[in-house]
Amino acid sequence: MHIEYKRVLLKLSGEALMGDDSYGINTDVIAYVAKEIKEIIDLGVQPGLVIGAGNIFRGVAGASKGMDRATADNMGMLATVMNSLALQDALERVGVDTRVMSAIPMQSVCEPYIRRKATRHLEKGRAVIFAAGTGNPYFTTDSAGVLRALEINADIIIKATKVDGVFDKDPVVHQGAIRYEKLTFDEVLIKDLRVMDATAIALAKGDKKTILVLNMNTPGNILKAVSGQSIGTIISAE
Repeated sequence: MHIEYKRVLLKLSGEALMGDDSYGINTDVIAYVAKEIKEIIDLGVQPGLVIGAGNIFRGVAGASKGMDRATADNMGMLATVMNSLALQDALERVGVDTRVMSAIPMQSVCEPYIRRKATRHLEKGRAVIFAAGTGNPYFTTDSAGVLRALEINADIIIKATKVDGVFDKDPVVHQGAIRYEKLTFDEVLIKDLRVMDATAIALAKGDKKTILVLNMNTPGNILKAVSGQSIGTIISAE
């Protein structure tokens, strides 16, 4: 199979790991995600992964209830480490050599994030999971995903969601919602589409790093994405 994108940054939402549960990590869902990632690794794709923490703890939600925002965000970053370790376990169960690299040093459970070392892991065929966001409060895991994509020089950023791309309105609520096939970074910001936060979009725009938004729940979608098939919504400079 032809591979269009050799090195990718896959951004997963924490909520996606819940499945139909109200919180936490659904073991069936995480096993499915691991299988989808293994498919592209077997073809020689080098995946960097960033996972959110909405299934465990959302920093903004904590801050809105009176908690200090920096403290809440630090808790959220630690929650991403839990998700990262769970995904590492699921990947290694299907035979994928995986490393978790944390922006907040915690050597007893994972490696510290070092850009050159991360690149070397990818070159050796390992999946690399970037945990703890950027290591700084006030930055989302979307921003962390774009930042890591730029640092490892990923060919594309794939944002895996629960819908088929970017729509003009919420497709879960509105039956007549229209999916965009292509968007520019400026259109995303002007239309306030909120596929990623403005900081993440601005960061991707500055480096002209293409973002592909797709439905993770459809088997084979990630494989189709890396092979260059038309799927989801492409966000690019033009």
